[in-house]
Amino acid sequence: MFKIQEIREIIKLVDSSSIDEFVYEVDGAKVKLKKNGVVVTETVAPKKEVAAPVVQQTAPAATQAAPATPAKVEEAPVAPTNNDSSLHKIVSPMVGTFYAAPNPESPAYVQVGDKVGDEAIVCIVEAMKLFNEIEAEVKGEIVEVLVKDGELVEYGQPLFLVKAE
Repeated sequence: MFKIQEIREIIKLVDSSSIDEFVYEVDGAKVKLKKNGVVVTETVAPKKEVAAPVVQQTAPAATQAAPATPAKVEEAPVAPTNNDSSLHKIVSPMVGTFYAAPNPESPAYVQVGDKVGDEAIVCIVEAMKLFNEIEAEVKGEIVEVLVKDGELVEYGQPLFLVKAE
């Protein structure tokens, strides 16, 4: 099986390249990435003819996320008037579900106005039943939370704006 860090690195490499589709197979596990919005992960038992596919299609999510895009476009012009060059975007490293808190009973990791360190956990992105803690990556103040709790996020989608120190 693949480690989540390996998948993250593959996603980064494919995203920064001109490749539209990428397939990687090792020890019966297969990862297939397409830039057009479909991600398919399939695990195949080595000596059996039956495959246990796990398919996550982000194309429907893109249609669900489409209404959120205009809201972000409307919010984005506000930020540039407030020193947009100094604002750091914390982006989602994967497709998944955004969670602002470690569990429903707990308060959010961060809120607007909170000071964070570069290794501070700001949220969780759940992908295929794996809960991935997302770090701030910069030291500064949370200026804006761009995603609602429980919302589906895409790879590279901005989650927070941080005024870096």
